[in-house]
Amino acid sequence: MGTVNASSRPVPPLRSLPRSVQVLVAGGGPVGLAAAVELGRRGISCLVIEPREEVSHARPRCKTVNVRTMEHLRRWGIADRFRAAAPLPVSWSKDIVFCTSLAGYELSRFTGVLGLALEGDRFPETGQQAPQYVLEELLRDVVTELPGCTLATGLRVTAVEQDPDAVRVTVQDRAGGQARVEAEYLLGCDGPRSAVRDQIGASYVGEFALRPNFGMVFHAPGLWPQVKHGPAVQFWTVNDRTPAVMGPMDRNGTWWIITLGVPPELGRRTGVSLIEGAAGVPVDAQIISDDPWTARMQLVDRLRSGRVFLAGDAAHLNPPFGGHGLNTGIGDAVDLGWKLAAVLQGWGGEQLLASYEAERRPVQDRVIREASENMKTLSTDLTAASLEDDTEAGRQARRAADRRIQQDKAAEFHALDLVLDLCYDPSPLVVPAPDPGPQPAAHPGPQPGLHPGPQPAAHPGPQSAAHPGPQSGAHPGPQPGARPGARLPHVWLGPGRSLYDSLGPGMTLLVLDAPAGSWQPLVQATSKAGVPLDVLDLRPRDLRQRYGAGLLLVRPDQHVAWCADALPADPAAVIDRIRGAGPTAPNRLIL
Repeated sequence: MGTVNASSRPVPPLRSLPRSVQVLVAGGGPVGLAAAVELGRRGISCLVIEPREEVSHARPRCKTVNVRTMEHLRRWGIADRFRAAAPLPVSWSKDIVFCTSLAGYELSRFTGVLGLALEGDRFPETGQQAPQYVLEELLRDVVTELPGCTLATGLRVTAVEQDPDAVRVTVQDRAGGQARVEAEYLLGCDGPRSAVRDQIGASYVGEFALRPNFGMVFHAPGLWPQVKHGPAVQFWTVNDRTPAVMGPMDRNGTWWIITLGVPPELGRRTGVSLIEGAAGVPVDAQIISDDPWTARMQLVDRLRSGRVFLAGDAAHLNPPFGGHGLNTGIGDAVDLGWKLAAVLQGWGGEQLLASYEAERRPVQDRVIREASENMKTLSTDLTAASLEDDTEAGRQARRAADRRIQQDKAAEFHALDLVLDLCYDPSPLVVPAPDPGPQPAAHPGPQPGLHPGPQPAAHPGPQSAAHPGPQSGAHPGPQPGARPGARLPHVWLGPGRSLYDSLGPGMTLLVLDAPAGSWQPLVQATSKAGVPLDVLDLRPRDLRQRYGAGLLLVRPDQHVAWCADALPADPAAVIDRIRGAGPTAPNRLIL
């Protein structure tokens, strides 16, 4: 057990815990650590309580760190550190392959998946494939580097009491010793078995899947020469022996596999046989760990009770298909982090914290629905007679499988609309754009609040491993116009220089087209309210048409809070709404 901060070595934890702290985070997984990083970088004192002393490498858990999470890592200055620690570089593969087995027939292929390929100006960071423990270990290091942040391991939260002024948290070590810490706010990031959730009386609402799944990590250095399909980040094996999803964890023979529909007792009894069924050849495999699980589609009935908030798996659970769970939790942490910091620094109003549930809950619900949709077509649903036969019937079966896979799975692997284009609009913190008036009803268009996103491309049939095939689901490129509530559209300002790199840590006013000095009343209103503001004058770059407005106010989370071509009649009212101090308004969030 130990307590670590930026300037100390491990010491007996209970004795060294601070008696009071601005924010206590229960749970030191990626979501809790991300919240601590967001808070610590804003000068907020933070204590993270985590039962595990070490980060286990036995279970990789999440393996997809998506584009939006990578943008946050870039903002924190650690994206390059994370990529350097990842066992597989992005250049290694950008493909997902469906096959009868690793040594069998290729059925279908997706290229440029999971945000692993750059798309012009659309985003500054590609996604990254890496086991969850790589991200978690990096975030532990970053937390301990931040003054005011403390990571205490070997401890757990056991009780929570609060009043209008503070939260009192009981912390216990493995020997049963206890200490009490007072905090201004408590974040419950302590996973599916959250003690914090139980303490505030919140409950999951939703469903369990009925089908069991059995995950394994195994070492098989001799397997790669047997793979006929070239490198891929995922292989979906479609056969009656082992319908599964699997992929490499590194280039040294360590693999993960999820065998679908396999109960724990069968998985533990026949693990190597299951691996061989997916490989299609005998495999000298050493099983390192196993992880039986059943998908859950659940969201808590409330994300907040007074000074206590829930985030990550403590608040929502979804099937892993699409890789959204951890990334949604990181989004929760960022949203809570900047809002709590604003309140604790004195410039955030009372509605700022209320907006956490208003803005994030619909996102969490949408992710659960999308992941559940992804789960409707798995390898178990694609098996068919003759699929592995070298006959005309087999070839026809494989062509039919390819058509279905392309139809049913493209949205899962090309989901940047869900990752980048969700919009808090309107929100209690966002100044709505002027109503454009009635719109034509003949074209249904995209779902409200969502970018039209990638559309499945026509697919001619299975491709050889040497031929990447079409860019299925490729995005057509950046769409013009900034929208209040949406992520600020990205643009490169120069080689390697992202617009996001020039945004301030607080609010940022982008000046794209306005008479010199005309924006000063807005700056003065911001200053009077105590809101930190950077002004970024980009008028020489002729970006007005790209963004659809001459002036934009951007929040600390890179979402647009307000945009227009002229100053508002009451700048102070705009600033008050953005900082959560304006009059209440209906919260109709569009997703």
